[in-house]
Amino acid sequence: MENQESEIRIYVACLAAYNSGILHGQWIDATQGVNHICSETKAMLKASPIKGAEEHAIHDYEGFEGANISEYEGFESVADVASFIEEHRELGGKVLEYYRDLESAKTALGDHYAGEYKTVADFAEEITEETTEIPESLRFYIDYDRMAHDLEINDILVIETGLEEIHIFWSH
Repeated sequence: MENQESEIRIYVACLAAYNSGILHGQWIDATQGVNHICSETKAMLKASPIKGAEEHAIHDYEGFEGANISEYEGFESVADVASFIEEHRELGGKVLEYYRDLESAKTALGDHYAGEYKTVADFAEEITEETTEIPESLRFYIDYDRMAHDLEINDILVIETGLEEIHIFWSH
């Protein structure tokens, strides 16, 4: 197995070799685009110990940050997902894992993303103070934790990527 520089990669196996009990395949950088994946797969099949090998499958993948790649995923889809993950890293993978659809994940990050916060209460406090003038005498009576709870039930999606690292998305 050849180790590629990219951490977002797929292992494409020759099915003719696999069905004959021989492991033959190659790690391919998935961020290089569909043409690169196709040409690397063709070269791997040509070098197969089984003459005339034509079929392949994705037997492993790395660096997709939780996004699922199926065994027979199309290379165009793999390249698109890899590009999305390369751009958005762990957050992209978690959003894609949640929505299970690349277009929905792109829409969420492009149109519904509200930002990164330590807690949902911090988000509730920020939007409250940006949209409402709060008299100083009432400031200590506001329960941002309760507001955060209500926001989570009705208005937002929360994706956690680390300790005190949450990402907020408007759900409408």
